[in-house]
Amino acid sequence: MHPQTSTTAAAADAAQAPPDSWLERRFRLAAHGTNVRTEVFAGLTTFITMAYIIFVNPTIMAAAGMDQGAAFVATCIGAALGCLLMGFYANWPVGLAPGMGLNAFFTYTVVGEMGYSWEVALGAVFLSGVLFMVMSFTRLRQWLLDSIPHSLRFAMGAGVGLFLGLIGLKIAGIVVPSEATLVTMGSMLELPAALAGLCFLMIGVLSHYRVFGAILISILAVTFIGWAAGIVEYGGLVSMPPSLAPTLLAMDVAGAFDVAMISVILAFLFVNMFDTAGTLMGVAHRAGLSKADGRIENLPQALKADSSASVIGACVGCPPVTSYVESCSGVEAGGRTGLTAITVGVLFLGAMFFAPLAGMIPGYATAGALIYVAMLMTTGLAHIDWEDYTDTIPAIVTAVMMPLTFSIANGIALGFVAYVVLKFCTGQLRAISPALYALFVLFLAKFVFL
Repeated sequence: MHPQTSTTAAAADAAQAPPDSWLERRFRLAAHGTNVRTEVFAGLTTFITMAYIIFVNPTIMAAAGMDQGAAFVATCIGAALGCLLMGFYANWPVGLAPGMGLNAFFTYTVVGEMGYSWEVALGAVFLSGVLFMVMSFTRLRQWLLDSIPHSLRFAMGAGVGLFLGLIGLKIAGIVVPSEATLVTMGSMLELPAALAGLCFLMIGVLSHYRVFGAILISILAVTFIGWAAGIVEYGGLVSMPPSLAPTLLAMDVAGAFDVAMISVILAFLFVNMFDTAGTLMGVAHRAGLSKADGRIENLPQALKADSSASVIGACVGCPPVTSYVESCSGVEAGGRTGLTAITVGVLFLGAMFFAPLAGMIPGYATAGALIYVAMLMTTGLAHIDWEDYTDTIPAIVTAVMMPLTFSIANGIALGFVAYVVLKFCTGQLRAISPALYALFVLFLAKFVFL
């Protein structure tokens, strides 16, 4: 045997957990063709690709009036608990954190446009999480998933992306208000707008070359440029975590029991549920968790873990906590079990000590990341049947009306109404499920009476 081959084999054997060890019994590493070293490295990979959320989410939540330090700690804790739950309960290599798009909907629509307090908005997140849990622990989840047309599912994800992109452009000053045309382009000669554009383009270039942690690198790079230009004040890198007290158990559940909040709760529920289902299916395929008969190993447990994470997240002060598609990066690095997710969770807990760094990240840096993530989310439109106008039109209505009305809930409601009307008037009654009829009546009542 070649000496190098012998050394490699010995290293691999050393990384394997002993057959009778707790790690092997709990995560079945050998059965999944992996080892401790691989799982830890995969967890590090996933964390770096999704760590931008610890800078982006607190900035968005602070705009809703939440204490930014508490929001930072809540982001880390909510993500960590979600990852640990996914790892220990479902044994899946999936990282979780507050969902992009839903956090913007929380701040800029529910709080900003509708005028609710962030405590009431957290109450709506909590209730949507409870509904998701109930559905995940019963057959209601599968019934509803099967009832919603594929075109509307993809349109929801794309619409959230367009909504998120508009917010990123607004934060950066690239898009500004206009009395004549409603919106217009801002000055790219302004340093924040230019740096936001640079951050966006840098992420795109680095992602093309598959650079490890492209989003995180770009955010930190333009923050450094801002510091060098004198528009970012250095505040340190490491400290003890800020207090979680301002957001811990601060949700106002009673206040969320308002008729006008029904569409908000459903928006949180639908986007979270369909985003989770799509992410988990994609990760399962890449991680080899799909069986020959089509069954996916521990899928019910993964869905239960994800839905439970949203409830836990609301308790500490987070928008819906959901599975991240960035988990695929860890799977590509060899992650196959829950030990990968647990590694991500531990790293999120460690990130709590970098609050000063998070506080330095300027809005234009996070805006560049928002715009990039938004572009990725719109790719779902490619899966819509563009030949059938009764599918295409509701999908476009859903996706376009989210940013134009500045509300994910309005986009979903208008899309569902358009779908039912078009299918009904063209005689395609079989395409309308009982759940769609019920949602049609509910959303129509929202526009008539609210």
